[in-house]
Amino acid sequence: MTVLITGASGGIGYELAKLFAKEHHNLVLVARNGPRLTQVADELQRQFGITARTVALDLAEPAAPQSLSAQLQREGIAVDILVNNAGYGKFGEFAEVPLEQSQGQIQLNITALTELTKLFLGPMLERRSGKIMNVASTAGFQPGPLMAVYYATKAYVISFSEALANELSDKGIVVTCLCPGATETGFAGRAGNDESRLFKKLRPMDAKTVARAGYHGLLKGKTLVIPGFRNWLVAESVRISPRKMVTAISRWVSERVE
Repeated sequence: MTVLITGASGGIGYELAKLFAKEHHNLVLVARNGPRLTQVADELQRQFGITARTVALDLAEPAAPQSLSAQLQREGIAVDILVNNAGYGKFGEFAEVPLEQSQGQIQLNITALTELTKLFLGPMLERRSGKIMNVASTAGFQPGPLMAVYYATKAYVISFSEALANELSDKGIVVTCLCPGATETGFAGRAGNDESRLFKKLRPMDAKTVARAGYHGLLKGKTLVIPGFRNWLVAESVRISPRKMVTAISRWVSERVE
């Protein structure tokens, strides 16, 4: 069985790769950082005796998903489990964030995820077997002032995944949406919100715990996985709270603190 994981060079993607490798699944690891990806592949191959194929690729490039699919087809690699983990955010008011940063988030978090799902779903349907994990965020349950585009992209991932899970429920394919809260990865540093209340005051979860929750949720066929009771409580409470209040709290959590 072969598992394709995007954003596999660190954080949740790396921890998921270890979990799948431990169960002797072969891997296709995709990320921008080629040297780090090679290091991860070598480590997992030595430790677990599996095959780990690396593809250094920036999935924010419009042609990247089709290029990845074509490359694996040429090499005769069939993907049994797809993990759409790659994504990023950018801190700041929408009017101040450069347009290319907003477009990049949409391209990676929404467009690439959707294209990869489409490209690898077809063969799964032919086999009537397969699993797809889309990594969203608890951010997707609410509006997100100071990270407006990122929060909106994760709302798309949740909605898309839940709808897809319903459509494929009788076709032998499992779709799981993993929705972590704040997690100790390289995400916050790249996004520029590592000084926010969310990351400085509210104790982020570790990537290993989040990955384990997502992994077991996928194996159990769960549609939505929210690791941690606090994160689950936040996701549930915003459904019944006044939207203005939810938005105001969301901004307060995202603001930088000394």
